[in-house]
Amino acid sequence: MIDFCSIPFTFKHHIARGTDPEMMSKLFDETSSSGGNAVRNALLVAAGVGVATLAGYGIYKLALKYLENVPPKEWRRVGEITDLHVYPIKSCGSVRVSEINCSNLGPRIALLRDRIFMVVQSDGSFITGRGHPSLVMVQPRFDENHETMTLSAPGMMDISVDVKRLLSVEPVKASVWGQTVTAVDCGEEVARWLSRFILSEDFGLRLMFYPLDYPTRDVREKNKIHLKLTARDSGALHDATSYMLLSEASVTDVNSRLEKPVTAVQYRPNMVVKGPGAFEEDDWKWIKIGETIYKNVKPCTR
Repeated sequence: MIDFCSIPFTFKHHIARGTDPEMMSKLFDETSSSGGNAVRNALLVAAGVGVATLAGYGIYKLALKYLENVPPKEWRRVGEITDLHVYPIKSCGSVRVSEINCSNLGPRIALLRDRIFMVVQSDGSFITGRGHPSLVMVQPRFDENHETMTLSAPGMMDISVDVKRLLSVEPVKASVWGQTVTAVDCGEEVARWLSRFILSEDFGLRLMFYPLDYPTRDVREKNKIHLKLTARDSGALHDATSYMLLSEASVTDVNSRLEKPVTAVQYRPNMVVKGPGAFEEDDWKWIKIGETIYKNVKPCTR
């Protein structure tokens, strides 16, 4: 079940629009009788009022910013979850699950986590399905303990990766969207497997693993226009954020204008919901699923 806030916070800030005529008259009288000292005193008073006004406005802005980060206390039901997906490898297939644990890095079940693997070239830079479409045909799955990942692909024998073992391997450096990240090389066997499937070569690609439990990248330069987005939202090896939600109605609306319909998974969401109208989710400020509260920090450009 999914809920969101329907009660917006509003602030009213009072600014004086006029000045008491009697006070103005008194000021001019004192100026006439006291000369320069009165003028100086008047300027000091004016400066004091200006500083007080600026301070008041600053406090107001701080209070507003604080409340923007405080979840609401009242919620309205708008729909329900119909699908949950975890994408362990960037641009590869999803693992469909019935429940998830929520972390700063995104959805997870033990060592099954979202976007903690990526395929890189020999120089350490990552590749995606945009440049290598066959990457999306690599299908991962996990064992019941969510500690071993097995990869399948058309025309290839399955190959397994011991994810738990990778936690004890010395990390190196890799790059995602021009940002350096800590990563662990997953070894020669899976590197050869990926190179053969994607490049039809024995070498050229490697699989890297993100071993940390917290995000380390800053907001990408192109995303800094989204003022609510912070470094803690960057996830592991994600493009922008650690969670993505999509409604069934939005996909249906897009499909009404396409010759070849697409599924929700082609947008790579973690959560698919039914109930709200098309694109209503774009305007939600807060979302509550179970006891977990999420903040909408940016629209997904997909």
